[in-house]
Amino acid sequence: MSATSTDEIPRFYPIGTPGKPWEEADCKAWKEQAKVQRSYQKEVVDKLQLVKDEAKYKDQDWFEIKHYGALSHDPSRYPLVAIQSKEFDIDKPFVLVTGGVHGYETSGVQGAIAFCQSEIAANKYAKSLNIVVCPCVSPWAYEHIQRWQADLSDPNRSFQPDDESEQTEESKALMTHIQHIQQEVMTQKGEKKESPFWKCHLDLHETTDTDVTEFRPAKRAKAGLPPQEGGIPDGFYLVADSTNPQLEFQKAVIDKVKQVTHIAPADDAGTILDEPVVEEGIIRVPARELGLCGGVTLGEYTTTTEVYPDSPKATAETCNQAQVAAIIGGLDYILSQS
Repeated sequence: MSATSTDEIPRFYPIGTPGKPWEEADCKAWKEQAKVQRSYQKEVVDKLQLVKDEAKYKDQDWFEIKHYGALSHDPSRYPLVAIQSKEFDIDKPFVLVTGGVHGYETSGVQGAIAFCQSEIAANKYAKSLNIVVCPCVSPWAYEHIQRWQADLSDPNRSFQPDDESEQTEESKALMTHIQHIQQEVMTQKGEKKESPFWKCHLDLHETTDTDVTEFRPAKRAKAGLPPQEGGIPDGFYLVADSTNPQLEFQKAVIDKVKQVTHIAPADDAGTILDEPVVEEGIIRVPARELGLCGGVTLGEYTTTTEVYPDSPKATAETCNQAQVAAIIGGLDYILSQS
């Protein structure tokens, strides 16, 4: 009898038939039960405008708010918004910060916004770097506190520039935007920037208890697979690109975050999520091959952050500040190498 026989798999998720991939009716049922739980407009779009107004009042108005698209199923509700340097200077390094690729990850979104609001962003980094911050890549998932987007796809497996069939609206819009920036800079300046164009990309993520109670079971059920046990690392850690790990950069980020929150320890096998820990709080995966947002730029220095807001040692604000610290640690390292 097959290991995925419906006779062998108990019902562990309320939607679908155990052992069978979801059909259209199952997907519809999942989407119908997903409810709006917070406001993208108030917590992201309006907040960015307040940050902009505050910066202008303080004479620290280094950025513009750029709409780089909208989700087609409700474009007025879900504009895709970036904060970026008002003018790009080809002689300065280009930096990308992304958050909310999985929309439920609150600290990735709010940490990115908090960085833009910080005085150090205006007084230090904006003067030396070209900065692009896309704080909430998946706004529908942010509002619904979901890992998938509205079409039941995982945006963080969809950054496949050579395969449109694997792309989501969210990933396609972001890839188009960063490509447009590259083309715009080259056209305006009439110069060729050294490769890689992007000096750095920090992709801000978090993992919550709902990964175990909801998101992972839903993923397995949708694929017709049996449930799978797994835990959540307690603390902050980084996922480096195994094709370009840049461990000194990763260590600089970890060292800065240590000042804010605890670093996730390796398990008894020396791993985090079954990946070998190569330095404290650092694992490696092939980001581009897996379609991860962290691999989209092919930048010189890239990393994906992970933090655990449900830890008894952490708070929501601690996690927001850990994300800010990660950005600062990464950017300080870049400036030290320039």
